[in-house]
Amino acid sequence: MISDKMLALAQSNSAIRAMFEEGNRLAALHGRENVFDFSLGNPNFPAPEAVRRAIIEVIEGEDPRLVHGYMSNAGYADVRGAVAASLNDRFKTSFGADNIIMSAGAAGGLNAVLKTLLNPGDEVVAFAPYFVEYGNYVANYDGKLVVVPPNTEDFLPDPRRLEAALTPRTKALIVNSPNNPTGVVYSAETIARIAAVLEAKQRAYKTSIYILSDEPYRELAYDGVQVPYITKFYSNTIVCYSWSKSLSLPGERIGYIVIPDAADAYALVFEAACIATRVLGFVNAPSLLQRVAAKCLGAETDLAAYDRNRKRLYEGLRALGFACVFPQGAFYLWMKSPVQDAAFVEAAKRHNILVVPGASFGCPGYVRLAYCVSEDTIERSLPAFARLAAECVAKA
Repeated sequence: MISDKMLALAQSNSAIRAMFEEGNRLAALHGRENVFDFSLGNPNFPAPEAVRRAIIEVIEGEDPRLVHGYMSNAGYADVRGAVAASLNDRFKTSFGADNIIMSAGAAGGLNAVLKTLLNPGDEVVAFAPYFVEYGNYVANYDGKLVVVPPNTEDFLPDPRRLEAALTPRTKALIVNSPNNPTGVVYSAETIARIAAVLEAKQRAYKTSIYILSDEPYRELAYDGVQVPYITKFYSNTIVCYSWSKSLSLPGERIGYIVIPDAADAYALVFEAACIATRVLGFVNAPSLLQRVAAKCLGAETDLAAYDRNRKRLYEGLRALGFACVFPQGAFYLWMKSPVQDAAFVEAAKRHNILVVPGASFGCPGYVRLAYCVSEDTIERSLPAFARLAAECVAKA
C-alpha cells in the first residue's frame, strides 16, 4: 500500500492536470480541433529560433563530456556567472556565480528552497488565489500553507491581511507576479508595503522571514507594465525562475535560484539549497539545457501573439456577458463564474470547453482560462462560449 500522503494526492490529483486528461478524452471522441482546452499553461507558440540554434551549437561545438556530464550540484560555474551578469545588466543588481543555483525549473527551485528552510510545522504564506501546487510543495516538507484571503476588488495583495497571517512559525511568503491565475502584476508600491510588513514582523519575532519570488512569467507583461525585481525591496528574498514560459520550454525543466548575499545566513542557505538539489534527486539541472540557456539570455518570446490572444479572448468573453479581470501579465484570464464554479466547469465541458475552477486556486467563484493557445482556437471557441453564456449567464 502506498503512503497516506501520496494516497490523498493520488485520489484528488491536480484539477489542472485532471482537466488536461479530460481534454485528451474529449479529443478522442470529438477530434482535437473541436475541443477548446484552456486548462494547462502549456505554450502553443514555438521556442524562439535562438533556442534551436543554441541547441545545435552546443551539441556540435562543445565537448560531449561537458554537455552531458555531471557538474557541481549548483550547476556550471560559467552558466551561473552568465545568468548573474544578465540579471545585473537588467536590474542593476550585483550578483555573482555564487548567488545562482541552476534548477529543474521554478518548481524544482521552490522545492529545493522549501526543503532548505522548513522544519515540520513551519508556515509558508501565500496570497489567494495562488498556484495550486504550492500547498503540495509545502506539504512535501511537513510545512503548513497559510492562505491570505483574496482581495477580490483588484486581486492585489492586502498588507493588512498579510500582517494578520504572520506568526512566529512563518518561514516564508510566496510571491508570484505576474500572477497565476489572475494575470495581475504587483506594483513597486505593493511590493514595498509587503516588505515593510515583513520587516516589522521579523523584528517583532526575532526571526527570518524569506520572500520566495516565483517568477516563471516575469517577461510576460503587457502595455509597458514593469515587474519589480523584489531583491531590491527586501533583502531576505530568494528568486525561483524558469524559462518554461518565457522561452516556451515547459518540458525541458530548466531555471535557476537566486540567493543574494544580503539574505540572512546566505552562505548556509546557499550550501543547503545545493545539497537539497542533490538529495531531492534532481542532482543538478539538466546539463544540455544549462549550456543552451546561457546562450539564450537575450532571447525573447513572441509577446505580441500572447497580447493578441489576451485582448481577443477578454473582449470576446466580455461581449458575451462574462466578467473578467483584464490581465497585465502571464497568459491567464481570470473570469468570474456566473454560477458555482464547479457547476460552471461541468457546463463548459458539455460545450467542449475546458477551464479550471477557482476553488483549485483557493478562490471559489472564479475560473481560470490559459490563453497560450492558438489564435484559431480562441476564434473557434467563441461560438461555444456563446452557447455556454446562454445556458449560464442568464441564470446568474
